[in-house]
Amino acid sequence: MSDYSEYLIKSLIKKVKEYPRFSKEEIEKLCWMAVHEHKHGVLPSEYDIREIDEDLYLELLQELKSKIY
Repeated sequence: MSDYSEYLIKSLIKKVKEYPRFSKEEIEKLCWMAVHEHKHGVLPSEYDIREIDEDLYLELLQELKSKIY
């Protein structure tokens, strides 16, 4: 099913929920930010175009949506 550990997904979900101004309406953006920070070690800047791990992003988003909705 997944190439990512349950620990990684759970830790990224926790990170997303701890971002300031967390809201269900912004989970796509917040998941992208968490995956970006995981891959590059820093939060993205306003015009950051560095690539992220899209598979990790999609899995994180799916897991988070299943826990919120």
